[in-house]
Amino acid sequence: MAVAIAVPSLNQGQFLGAALDSIRNSRVPLRCAVLDAGSTDESGAVIRAHAGDLAYWRSEPDAGHAAAVNEGVSLLCSGDPGVDMVAWLNADDFYLDDGLERLSRALTDHPDWVAVAGRAYLASETGTLVEEIATSPFSHEQFAHACTICQPATLVRRWAWERARGVDPEFDMCLDYDLWWRLARLGPIGYIDHFVAASRDHGSTKTRRLRQRYFREATIIVRRETGAVPWHWYISEALERQVGFEVGHRPGFFGSVKAAVEAGAAYLLDRRGRTGG
Repeated sequence: MAVAIAVPSLNQGQFLGAALDSIRNSRVPLRCAVLDAGSTDESGAVIRAHAGDLAYWRSEPDAGHAAAVNEGVSLLCSGDPGVDMVAWLNADDFYLDDGLERLSRALTDHPDWVAVAGRAYLASETGTLVEEIATSPFSHEQFAHACTICQPATLVRRWAWERARGVDPEFDMCLDYDLWWRLARLGPIGYIDHFVAASRDHGSTKTRRLRQRYFREATIIVRRETGAVPWHWYISEALERQVGFEVGHRPGFFGSVKAAVEAGAAYLLDRRGRTGG
């Protein structure tokens, strides 16, 4: 039994080597593919230096993040019945020591789980572990308010991935949030109380640069799954709008009041629209 790991990347050469090293140092049978979207930085040299560890790699323009992930997983699984677990690791993230082994073992020990998630750290641009990312076992109620699964700290059964048809290319920011909802329809998503991966925070992450798109995609997904958008999403977006969507910043008193008014109006308008009032 083996794990297939797709690594999508674009101009992440300064981080890619650490991601690939963390995969190579994992003590599980695995196949890895790097899907580079035509980087112009040092990525090519990094990939070639790790080529002996890769089942496949390419560097050319592609159809985007989700399409690259799906391409990599499909190529790694094609014609190889020994692959029974799949994942993707963004080029700026990395596994912790024994992280992938713990995830793999958890799926082996719990045959009813369609996927598994673990605890994760937020890492600095240099790779220093800074703080824990808030995660918790999947529950519909909690997930409607926030994504409580950290994507690099996950592993999915191949059959469940294929039945869900992988990640949805319609989503660029919330492709993982969407996937967990869809996988949860197929069976339990397990959780292990161990740190298994780190998500790197730096100025060029999509999470920092594209906050408005993040909120738009998240609310589309949660409305689809629950029929409504909880207050949390309205007030969170309104508060961030007051500070220009700068992650980690919050407005002062008057900005917070303005955000509450804007969020309240949007929330009530949405509720009236749903009830026909």
